[in-house]
Formats: sequence, C-alpha cells, structure tokens
Amino acid sequence: MNIEPIITYFSNILPLNTDEINALKSSFKERKIKRRQFILHQGDVCTLNTFVVEGCFRMYFVDKNGKEHNIQFAIENWWIGDIGSFHSEKPSKLYIEAIENSIVLQIKKENQLRLFVNQPKFNLMFRVFTENALVAYQERVLQNISSTAEERYLDFTKRYPHFFNRISNVQIASFLGVTPEFLSTIRKKIAKS
Repeated sequence: MNIEPIITYFSNILPLNTDEINALKSSFKERKIKRRQFILHQGDVCTLNTFVVEGCFRMYFVDKNGKEHNIQFAIENWWIGDIGSFHSEKPSKLYIEAIENSIVLQIKKENQLRLFVNQPKFNLMFRVFTENALVAYQERVLQNISSTAEERYLDFTKRYPHFFNRISNVQIASFLGVTPEFLSTIRKKIAKS
C-alpha cells in the first residue's frame, strides 16, 4: 500500500511526527476502483471517508424523475464522501462513482475518530477541511440562486480548469444545473466574444 500521498498531503498543512505517520498507516486502506465503479450507492450508509490518490470521481443525486444532478467532483488530493451519512450513520441519498480508473485511500469512521483522539492534530485538520467544504457549498448555493448559467460556467472554468479534459460536458452541465445543449450554446457564445 502506498500511503505516501496522504502523508505528503497532511505534512503540507502541518508537519507530522513519526507517531502521526504510523497512525495514518494503520488507519487508511488502499483500494483500486475501476471506471464506472461505485464507492457509494443511494440507500447505503457512508462508512468511509475517501482520499483520491489517482483518478476522478463524481458524487450525484438522482431525482424522482430519474435525472442525475452532480453535487461534487474529486480528483487527486481531494476528499469525497457523503458527510451527512458518514456522521449521522443514516442511509445516503447520493451515489459516488469513478469517472476514471482510480486509486483511493479510505478510512472508516471508527478509525477516523480514533485518529482524532490519539493524534489531536488530525482532529484540527479535518475540522478545517469540513469548514472549507461548508464554505464552498454555501458559495455554490449562493451562486446558483444569484448567477446566470453563463456566469456559473465562467466561474467553473476559472475555479476548475483541470477538470475540462477529464469530465464530459454532460457531467459539467449537470453540475451547473443546465442541459448539455444549453451548455453548448453558452460555450459557443463565449467563444465568439
């Protein structure tokens, strides 16, 4: 198992000592995920917090009409999981699917809690990650209710330029809350101006 990516990830935030590195090694498990394989299905309880070492994932919701709505994408050095289900231990309303062949490091809830108690530095870092994720979700909600589709697309291109060769236009359109055809119209309009 290659734990180095997550050691580097945490060490870039706060330096880790030998005990903290050993705690990471004993807490995380590596998994190889094939493209289109799920790491979470709607109705299952999210029992794992997932760190992406290699690859790309999408988290999405399926509405009562069967339409998919992308909530989040995750690539290398990003976290993905249904935080509500993970903490409440209630069934998830979301799916998490690999868009590419991927390698992840996953931690069970009980191991994460043990890490927090035995190595308090991780409690602090995970709290900051959660707060940053909450801020990002708030910004996204505000943008969705106050911006045009074109403004949302332009913001997406600025924030996530590294997604464009990895995620289809259909997936981007779903994330932005528009149809693929409307996204195509927006892109053509921007290209002309």
